[in-house]
Amino acid sequence: MKLWGGRFTKEENQLVHNFNESLSFDQKFYRQDIKGSMAHVTMLAKQGIVTEEDKNAILQGLEGILKDLENGTLVFTEEHEDIHSFVEATLIGRIGEAGKRLHTGRSRNDQVALDMKLYCRDEIDETQELIKTLLEEILKIMEENLDTYMPGFTHLQKAQPVTLAHHMGAYFEMFYRDYLRLKDTWERMNYCPLGSGALAGTTYPLDREYTAELLGFYGPTLNSMDSVSDRDYIIELLGGLSTIAMHLSRFAEEIIIWNSNEYRFVELDDAYSTGSSIMPQKKNPDIAELVRGKTGRVYGALVSILTTMKGIPLAYDKDMQEDKELTFDAIDTVKGCLSLFAGMLSTISFNREVMADSAKKGFTNATDAADYLVNRGVPFRDAHGIVGHLVLYCIERDMALDDMSLEEFQSVSPVFEKDIYEAISMKTCVEKRVTTGAPGQEAMRKVIRVCGERLKEARRP
Repeated sequence: MKLWGGRFTKEENQLVHNFNESLSFDQKFYRQDIKGSMAHVTMLAKQGIVTEEDKNAILQGLEGILKDLENGTLVFTEEHEDIHSFVEATLIGRIGEAGKRLHTGRSRNDQVALDMKLYCRDEIDETQELIKTLLEEILKIMEENLDTYMPGFTHLQKAQPVTLAHHMGAYFEMFYRDYLRLKDTWERMNYCPLGSGALAGTTYPLDREYTAELLGFYGPTLNSMDSVSDRDYIIELLGGLSTIAMHLSRFAEEIIIWNSNEYRFVELDDAYSTGSSIMPQKKNPDIAELVRGKTGRVYGALVSILTTMKGIPLAYDKDMQEDKELTFDAIDTVKGCLSLFAGMLSTISFNREVMADSAKKGFTNATDAADYLVNRGVPFRDAHGIVGHLVLYCIERDMALDDMSLEEFQSVSPVFEKDIYEAISMKTCVEKRVTTGAPGQEAMRKVIRVCGERLKEARRP
């Protein structure tokens, strides 16, 4: 059944129908469509626009449709153009004339705007829960690895010693920002477009504030043209999802590097690895690689909707139908990646001795050796040069600074004394860094407490 057939004298070309239809993908928000219709008819009855009898019949019919869709006794059929026409036609088929009154005072334009907002709002809630699960896994690793020393990197070159707790704390910050970013999007989008009509409102005495209240919105949108043509919230959501995907990709890249034979920082659980069809020794980090690869897919959705929206005049245009498939796919992709990544992280093993040895052999304590000299009166530039000579000396002999004898130290600078070994130990290098945000245990324990409090407070207002 077409909702607009009265003005037409010819049947729609089948190819046109196939090109125009959206039921094949917008059926995804059938729950939201039915929920919105229930609120709409409840408001219509409150305003005296439909009778209580018709309202009750419509509500009962909608509840039956929802139940039958949920249990699989009702299936979507291809003759319907979209989810709205499917639900309305099914309703009319079940309850008769009363069903024809459901669409009073609304258009598919404000109806689809409502459905998409309700769907995105629900999906933001679910995505935030997945982020919280990932944050919990990260925090657990932080708590257990305050003294797991490892090299920190710049330019993928070993730079200074940190701890695994400190390294993981950087990702906690990233994903916590992602959580807040989605929360901000939820807050901005939480205004109800239903009642805006096609673009200019309606002459029916609707109570839009009541409809908004029934659906859990802060209130109604304030411009009917903007209401039906606004897709900013989708762009914001896809921007947030793209940032999540980017953070996951960075994290995945490090897991992939750490899992390599050259690093051996981590051991991935068999459940989150795959093998090779030809090389029996292989254990590949395919989950991490796929998470990294799917980031481009999420970026593509953001670029696509931005490109679609850039040339659309007010108010609604059919181009906007293109927002759904890419948004659904991006949401599903990010949710899947978050879930798998949290599972992979919960089962990963860290090779602590390998990490500490890598920091030691990577001269990550060279800066501390220079600071040792500075604290004994050597100008920093001279100290920098002295330690540079020491590093070169060690490289030529395949040894670490810690492996040098006191005589070797003093042959380069007589300022060195036997306390140099304690000064450049991994423990000292890390533990004396106690400013907020640094890797020392004292600083990290404070940060871990804050992170724990953030997780407890992470809830919808």
